[in-house]
Amino acid sequence: MLLWYLYDLYHGEIEYRLFFVLVLITAGAVLMALTLHELSHGLVAYRLGDPTAKNMGRLSLNPLRHLDPAGTAMFLLVGFGWAKPVPVNPYLLRTEPRRGMAMVGLAGPFSNLAIAAIFSLSFRLTSLEWHALHATPPSDWGLQWAGIHLIESIISLNLLLAVFNLIPIPPLDGFRIAVGILPRRWAIPFAEMERYGLAFLLILVAVSFYTGILWDIISAGGNFFSDIFLGARIFHD
Repeated sequence: MLLWYLYDLYHGEIEYRLFFVLVLITAGAVLMALTLHELSHGLVAYRLGDPTAKNMGRLSLNPLRHLDPAGTAMFLLVGFGWAKPVPVNPYLLRTEPRRGMAMVGLAGPFSNLAIAAIFSLSFRLTSLEWHALHATPPSDWGLQWAGIHLIESIISLNLLLAVFNLIPIPPLDGFRIAVGILPRRWAIPFAEMERYGLAFLLILVAVSFYTGILWDIISAGGNFFSDIFLGARIFHD
């Protein structure tokens, strides 16, 4: 995200005042997406009987309790990232541990999709038109333009976070979901991949810098949901 704005600033396509407005808008959208994502994990775990997140102060709307420095920086710079995982004890859940963890894992992406769907009503129910988030703003930009841009940022970032976390590799939520829904004979060996989770993720990110495969996956998934919520594809391949 901010890399595009820095590029525009460097080439004189936007002024410093607008750049800082865009930074604030993006930061606000990122904080909302990450905070509600992690809070949703903790709330579902708590409702299923595990008080671990509550006891550690993670059932909070305070972003500082959820942000991971590296993941937040990635989100601000390129549009996808992560927060600090919510601690969950699967053996305290009032359900079979695998299925309980799948429900906890699904809560985060589901919350982001719900936020995107709600804010999409701003376009579905009004005459507002979606414009490219990274298009050069009009010379007479003002509060109305900034407000629309904020809504667009909230929608796009929540879609990106949801789809990214649904990828079934550890430590992403999609891995928990996959372990929970796969037949037991497949789930057990698949779950053993978790010890290599961070390495898998770093390799995927590194390979994507050269191939773009991660963005292809995320943009395709984001466009799938934006077609449903907005009736339009908002991410470029």
